Amino acid sequence: MPFPRGSRALERFTVLDLTRVRAGPTCVRQLADWGANVIKIELPPEPGGGDPLGGPREGSDFQNLHRNKRSMTLNLKAPEALAAFKRMVKKADVVVENFRPDVKRRLGIDYPQLRKINPKLVYASISGFGQSGPYADRPGFDQIAQGMGGLMSITGLPGQGPVRVGIPIADLSAGLFCALGILVALLEREKSKQGQYVATSLLQAQIFMLDFQGARWLIGGEVPGQAGNNHPTSIPTGVFKTADGHINIASTGSKIWARFCNAANATELMQRPEYQTAAERSKHRDALNADMEKYTVKRTSAEWIELLNKAGVPCGPIYTIDEVYADPQVVHLGMAQSVKTKDKSPMRMAGQPMSLSRTPSRLAAPPPTLGEHTDAVLKEFGFNAKEIAALRKANAV
Repeated sequence: MPFPRGSRALERFTVLDLTRVRAGPTCVRQLADWGANVIKIELPPEPGGGDPLGGPREGSDFQNLHRNKRSMTLNLKAPEALAAFKRMVKKADVVVENFRPDVKRRLGIDYPQLRKINPKLVYASISGFGQSGPYADRPGFDQIAQGMGGLMSITGLPGQGPVRVGIPIADLSAGLFCALGILVALLEREKSKQGQYVATSLLQAQIFMLDFQGARWLIGGEVPGQAGNNHPTSIPTGVFKTADGHINIASTGSKIWARFCNAANATELMQRPEYQTAAERSKHRDALNADMEKYTVKRTSAEWIELLNKAGVPCGPIYTIDEVYADPQVVHLGMAQSVKTKDKSPMRMAGQPMSLSRTPSRLAAPPPTLGEHTDAVLKEFGFNAKEIAALRKANAV
């Protein structure tokens, strides 16, 4: 029975996945969800098999990262396993790895070596700080990249001190950028008939994700600081207390500011000199927020959301995670999807955040057990029963 694919979009591509932990698996999950033939290559059960730094295999984190993939085991330190891997590389389209730069060279599986075997190979690397330079051999970790990439200096309340964001944003963005780079390289390969090397790092991804905050320094020479729940430049935008909780309101710009004042029966705020222009509202942001809150506490969050959205003022609730998935718009978008586990019970995960009309993505297969598909994968790559038995006898798989 053929392995179910997440989509038809990338079904012609075979990906050998050597990654572990989060950034690499995030990259490869994108390819798997869009139908690539992803083969997760892991260490055999003993010693320390599987993805040793990826958390419990049955845990929600691991399960979420590895849907739509197959698993085989290879001990690349064994000569027989290394030879088998290189044989597989001949037929593969993509290899993805997140070893430290020296490790893959020591194993003999770096891009220059594998390119000799398959010139059409797209080889992708994710590291903490880049493949070269003074920090190349340092181990990478998301929170370290958040700090070095400037994010923690602009997150949190003014004067609070550095604050990490609540998700591993450097890991996740590095994985997404790597997947994008792989797709660009595969597109280019259709013209050149040649593969190439794709590389990114947690530090590079985090710096790119600074976006307009980084541009404030690079272009304007301004060092952004912590702004808390206020938007750094679009004012007034922030969190406001209501009769039963808090909501987000974005009333920046003269037109939307006027709409808020009219909808809230707060037209007297429009008459104050310190609030009449964007520059003045920015200068007096703390006082303005306090004055706005004198009005917002008079109604419930639900009442404000209905009233302000009807008036054309962007606003919305501030959900806990369970409330996110209960929201009718989120339900309508189908963000939570189900896949049947090995025991046929449903498991819910977040689906892809974009849709394609002809080749949609779906959760087609649950995360694999360790080495579940080793024999099947080897057979697909041309290994016969005698060769597979020899690999097992050598403890190579």
